[in-house]
Amino acid sequence: MGDSRLPIYNRYLPTYPGTWERSFYLALTVMATVALYYQVYCGGTVAPQILNYYDITIKFYLFAAVLGLVFGAAATILGGLADRVGRVNLVAYGLLIVGFLVAAVQPHMPNKWAFAAVGSLVGFVEGVILVATPALMRDFSPRMGRAMAMGFWALGPVLGSLCAAEVSSHTLGHLKAWQDQFTIAGVVGLAVGVIVVYTLRELDPPLRDQIMVSLQDRALVEAGAKGIDVNAAIRQPWKQMVTARIVTSAFAISVFLMFYYVLVGALVIYLETTYQYSGSKANSVANWVWVIDAVALVTFGFFSDRLRVRKPFMFVGGIGSLVATFVFLSQATHSSTSAHTLTVILCVQTTFGAMVFAPWMAGFTESVEDRNPALMATGLAVSGGVLRIVIGVTIFLFPFVVPAVTPLVDYGPQVQQYSSEYASQLKTAEAIQPATLRSLQKDPGDFTVVESALDQIEMSQHITAPAALSKLESLGAAAGKLTYLAKHGPAVITALKKDPPQWRHWFLVTAAGQLVFLPLVFVTVGPWTPAGGRRRDKEQERQLQASVDALI
Repeated sequence: MGDSRLPIYNRYLPTYPGTWERSFYLALTVMATVALYYQVYCGGTVAPQILNYYDITIKFYLFAAVLGLVFGAAATILGGLADRVGRVNLVAYGLLIVGFLVAAVQPHMPNKWAFAAVGSLVGFVEGVILVATPALMRDFSPRMGRAMAMGFWALGPVLGSLCAAEVSSHTLGHLKAWQDQFTIAGVVGLAVGVIVVYTLRELDPPLRDQIMVSLQDRALVEAGAKGIDVNAAIRQPWKQMVTARIVTSAFAISVFLMFYYVLVGALVIYLETTYQYSGSKANSVANWVWVIDAVALVTFGFFSDRLRVRKPFMFVGGIGSLVATFVFLSQATHSSTSAHTLTVILCVQTTFGAMVFAPWMAGFTESVEDRNPALMATGLAVSGGVLRIVIGVTIFLFPFVVPAVTPLVDYGPQVQQYSSEYASQLKTAEAIQPATLRSLQKDPGDFTVVESALDQIEMSQHITAPAALSKLESLGAAAGKLTYLAKHGPAVITALKKDPPQWRHWFLVTAAGQLVFLPLVFVTVGPWTPAGGRRRDKEQERQLQASVDALI
């Protein structure tokens, strides 16, 4: 038995924390979320190198990602247990497990199957933490500050992406092995996990199982905790939370976020295949996108709280996001579009996306509270499961909608490298007639064929016989590389032409998801006007006061 006075053994707070203490726990939860997603997303910044190292096809890579999402969806059920066993243990020890796997296991796997298996395990643990961290944010956030708090929580995936992109863009040129990106991320995750184990705490269940409108309700919530029967409140959790309104709201945000998940998982691949950007340049574009997204999340969360409404932000943001996506469609699939233009369009699109997401998170938690505040983690588990299923289906369909990306990712880098390194040999091969070249490949020792090839090189390139012989010998030494170019080069060239239109089709799919989201905004609970928001909050405070009075 350990010392029960230590936070590692006694994590529950018997009273609602003061402002500074509450802010500390909120910041620590955000830091844990950032560390988690930095580890989850670090592989995306070096995806081409991973594919090359393990000889992984893009289809295998994407289907492995789908498998991870499936495990994550299953794990959200365990995340729902946070209503029974608490939130902090799931976050703290989950971070330690992910940190160990990312730093010491996944980058050292001997083959692609083992690499994918460890990735699925990481996805499973991530699915648990995904439920527990927003539940903690809600517990420490009254409704009047909920959207801003959720905006800060949403910084986790965004800043995680930014950290991954920033670190890789500054270290890929100095650190040669892609495994180093995993090691750095995993060590960061372990360090944050240790901090969380010893410092993060959570509300006692009777405190968190109530609806708190503002910090002024602190005394009422503490008084009301005496009348809460926690065991009774959490009976039949899935029956209480799997409702048409909650599932529909979760589906709505899931299809809306398809564009965001394309950016997270495939932005680097898209920029490298469509525009032939280097890894560092592609990640520098991503840096700007995530910085603007982070600022917008907190900003719109703040205004949503001040106006006490969620739906107007969701609806206006949804329209703006859809328009920005079509602007992106009109510009970003042309090879002549500059990196600056791409960055501006993507920043505008993610700004509108942030206008949707922070208020949606606040509104969704309020919907769960209206149903049963004691089952917040279960409600978030429903949302997390639906999200992973939708994104899993999306990623599964990706290589079928954008088939050109397969040869570009599988063979493009090698074709480009060989084309550059063996440019001289390629010119020599072009100087030889196709029939002669085929005969030479079949029987390099045939003197008649060799003599004919030498004559053709001399005449075509206007060089002497010794120089022609030297070029033919160089051509023979590069035969294997030229065979690779002959086998895969045409497919890569064809894919380069088909790639932009196919990406346009894919972005249209994500635009359709945003279009579906708009009418579903009307299904969510909550007022449309600030006056309606004030009336709702006053009624909620009246009910809280009445429940406390009944205990006296």
